[in-house]
Amino acid sequence: MSILKGVGVALVTPFNEDLSVDFDSLTKLVEYNIENGTNYLVVLGTTAEAATLSTEEKKQVVDHIIKVNNKRLPLVLGIGGNNTLEVKKQIEETDLSDFTAVLSVSPYYNKPNQEGLYQHYKTLASTGKNIIIYNVPSRTGQNVEAETTLRLANEFPNLFLIKEAAPNILQYFDVLRKKPEGFNLVSGDDEYTLPVTLAGGAGVISVIGQGYPKEFSTMVQLAFDKKVDEAYEIHNKLVEITRLIFAEGNPCGIKVVLAEKGLIKNYLRLPLVPASERLYAKIKVEMAKI
Repeated sequence: MSILKGVGVALVTPFNEDLSVDFDSLTKLVEYNIENGTNYLVVLGTTAEAATLSTEEKKQVVDHIIKVNNKRLPLVLGIGGNNTLEVKKQIEETDLSDFTAVLSVSPYYNKPNQEGLYQHYKTLASTGKNIIIYNVPSRTGQNVEAETTLRLANEFPNLFLIKEAAPNILQYFDVLRKKPEGFNLVSGDDEYTLPVTLAGGAGVISVIGQGYPKEFSTMVQLAFDKKVDEAYEIHNKLVEITRLIFAEGNPCGIKVVLAEKGLIKNYLRLPLVPASERLYAKIKVEMAKI
């Protein structure tokens, strides 16, 4: 699956003022990313506010992105949850012919122990589909430890990649150091993208990347080429905006960036609310500098 290398972006779902899905803006966003060097698109991830979309809306969003993308970039589909058998069933019943892999977040709220997390992904692996493990303890309440990731990686070849967003960067390095051949790690934290890629990671599944696809994909390519100074020049230019977009939660910050670039309108569905005026102003100032 070396096809999923470089910058994948977790696309937002644009909304109209009446909070219906804004398909015109979604088209613009997909085209903007394809034209500016994004390597693959992640559909219906957390950033897409997928939890607030109805089953019918999810289907419409998926169909629309498949159509607009028109096989130009690899696609990844988010299918996750905290009911293991239900997630397995969904993966089995979804037409994945247009998707390279499924991104599946570790079970949230239930707080399973490491054996429970292992058994969860073992069950998903039994579908035979290509699955990306997604570890994001800040959202799920439980960390998939490096040892558990490596156990899964060694036993199930179709669990071929982890999107790692543990708060401790040493965990990323432990996985990279001990992983079997054929298993990869991408950063799930935009700010860690460069050091993790330089340490042998396969890039990032990014939020800020969809706002600055050209810069972010150039930075990651420079990292692959081991052009460290040039890569850090771009990293340093984007650090402040990267921090700002997460200051009040995701995706309220990235929606400001995309709205300012004229790609989408700045609407979110409850329980999320748009960025405060103060944060909006700060993001605008930082964008002007970039």
